Amino acid sequence: MKNKNILITGGGTGGHLFPALAIGDEITNREPNINIHYVGSNFGLESKVFPVKDVWHTLLPIRGYQRGFSLGSIGKNILLPFRIIVSLKKLKNLFKHFKPDIIIGTGGYASALPLYLAEKKYKDICILLQEQNSYPGITTRWFSEKSKTVCVGFQATINHLNTNTILTGNPVRKGISNGKKSDSESIFNLNPNKKTVLLFGGSQGSTFLNKMMENILEKISNIDIQILWQTGDLDYREYKKYNNYKIRVTPFIDNMATAYSLADLVVCRSGALTLAEITVCGKPSILIPYPHAAGDHQTKNAQALVNAGAARILFEKNLKANDLFELINNLISNSDEISKMSKASKRIGKPNATKLIVDQIFELAV
Repeated sequence: MKNKNILITGGGTGGHLFPALAIGDEITNREPNINIHYVGSNFGLESKVFPVKDVWHTLLPIRGYQRGFSLGSIGKNILLPFRIIVSLKKLKNLFKHFKPDIIIGTGGYASALPLYLAEKKYKDICILLQEQNSYPGITTRWFSEKSKTVCVGFQATINHLNTNTILTGNPVRKGISNGKKSDSESIFNLNPNKKTVLLFGGSQGSTFLNKMMENILEKISNIDIQILWQTGDLDYREYKKYNNYKIRVTPFIDNMATAYSLADLVVCRSGALTLAEITVCGKPSILIPYPHAAGDHQTKNAQALVNAGAARILFEKNLKANDLFELINNLISNSDEISKMSKASKRIGKPNATKLIVDQIFELAV
């Protein structure tokens, strides 16, 4: 594997970016002499993360197709062909000088063009895909049959792909299950001995979940639990007024390992990486899928945990605030049920996912 060149492409959102970074870190830890180059988008989260991580990278002026009909969306779509042409030119120059032996695609609009170029012009390059969701994204569906291997996060994904698939699970952040509950007092100013509900809507927050929590705060205050509530940056100003000794409101949680260790119950969306983390940590959950996710993949992701006995599911369309409160209250007050759900969650967690994915990459490089 020494002196091999590996291109890792994916991003747009954390769900595609963080697996790419986790895979790259594992490769470097095993074989420091491998050259890794990341490809992402100027418009994705990676444009902020890559410079901070100080990784070798190229950002393309590409963004996803806008499905709305506003003037802004139409204008962005008109520019899309031009962005594709410029991005392909930039990629051809990168391929010429970097000469990748393997391309790893983790999904998102940033990964499609490098995979397309490899498939059309550089057929000697090995392709491996990592699909996070139970229903594969469009990039995986496009290029799965051209890849040597597709590493998937859910068993159900295999049914949608006619290629060599391996169930590895999804990469999670290092140390995510090693948080210390005792640290929660100093980090979050919350009591480590009190039953705790953790609510978050992904790294950017969820306006819907925030509104639901606001609507049940009065009832929450009357039961003996505490709340760790990540609002996201955009909504924090609106909800920070509810911060008190029982309810900790924060725009972003840097130390998720400690947050998970504190939580007796998690209320969240059902993005693939979120579910990977809560199962590795063995946390019971109430899942409220984002209804507009491509292919309704968040509902399919959530169903896998529900079927395993690790979660309950509520649907946004008809959800009333009181229904959420009643489910939280019923679960948090039932220690036996919480324990059963926790064990079920832990059973389906895949803490070695990153290692298994990189094992496959190293096999390709032989």
